Amino acid sequence: MKKQTIVYSFVLLLTFSITGLKAQTSSVNVTTTAVPFLRINPDARGGGMGDLGIATSPDANSSFWNLAKTPFTTANDAIGVTYTPWLKDLGLNDVYLASLAGYHKISDDKAISASIRYFNLGNIQFTDFAGNALNTYNPREFSFDLGYSLKLSDQLGLGIALRYINSNLASGTVNGVTYKAGNAVSGDVSLFHNGKDQSGKGFTWGLSLSNLGSKISYTDDPLDKDYIPANLGLGFTYTTVFDPSNRMTFGLDINKLLVPAPPVATGITSTDSAALASYRSSSVISSWFKSFSGTGSFQTVTFSLGAEYNYNDLFFLRAGYFYENPSQGDRQFFSAGVGFKYEVANINFSYLVPSGNGVTRNPLSNTLRLGISFDLDKGSDRKF
Repeated sequence: MKKQTIVYSFVLLLTFSITGLKAQTSSVNVTTTAVPFLRINPDARGGGMGDLGIATSPDANSSFWNLAKTPFTTANDAIGVTYTPWLKDLGLNDVYLASLAGYHKISDDKAISASIRYFNLGNIQFTDFAGNALNTYNPREFSFDLGYSLKLSDQLGLGIALRYINSNLASGTVNGVTYKAGNAVSGDVSLFHNGKDQSGKGFTWGLSLSNLGSKISYTDDPLDKDYIPANLGLGFTYTTVFDPSNRMTFGLDINKLLVPAPPVATGITSTDSAALASYRSSSVISSWFKSFSGTGSFQTVTFSLGAEYNYNDLFFLRAGYFYENPSQGDRQFFSAGVGFKYEVANINFSYLVPSGNGVTRNPLSNTLRLGISFDLDKGSDRKF
């Protein structure tokens, strides 16, 4: 066997987890990556707005969206935790994503931050190609990052982050191939422009390049490496102020996966082998540029459209819509959310509205995210 069932099983499992592929009759050529949990939004606030967050107002979870927002926060210190049961609609009770994030403003225009996300895939029964049981394992993945952000001007911020990624999907030796946890390092670079006035009215935009880093491997084979989900994100929001107590924000995020599409099989063994070898041997930097070339290169673009109603910075209502091209998994869903603020605590819930029926039902239906954060040291009273 050129590759073992274990690796294929997890590639398929994680691909279905993140894309929510539906049964369909047309052929697709899904652009897949390793560690796709890095593309799952862990933030309950953004989850209520269709996974919107690149240019929304900053908070404790800004590092998951756009670190450059952090110097514009009104609290000098904050910490947040979120919990998301994953694929509950498929009857899975031991798969979940958890995250912890926080920042500290070392001055009015500089901040440091850290965050961790942990993805537990539950207990998995391994089998070989013949379906014979091998053993059980508890695959899990996590990432940890440190970041620094600063204001370049009163309106423009810059953020940089370094991330360590660990993906422990399998271990042991099967048919002479030894499997181990995969490790990778990546970085983020982001910009944020705040055009709001003192009342909170105005336009903001953000740009985020995330997960720019090394490939990852689960064996000692130097040629057996997979891309991680490098991404280019662009976000816009506009906030209108009805009166000092009532505001409404509308936003759009556009994300482009910076990973080239895999070669389409021709059925000719020599041709397909050469094409796959060329695909896997491409350097990381060249792969970012190749993601913009070829047929369907822009099919990996996703759109998030969301809105947030804010009453006196105490109560929030949110709604959103997420769109992904059918050839890349066809995630298309509405979401809703609510938030409450009590003294220094911020509590957020989001809900992914069920869609589809039978084999076309979205496996992410009924996804519920819960998040709580604390503004530990309230700074300026300026409304953002």
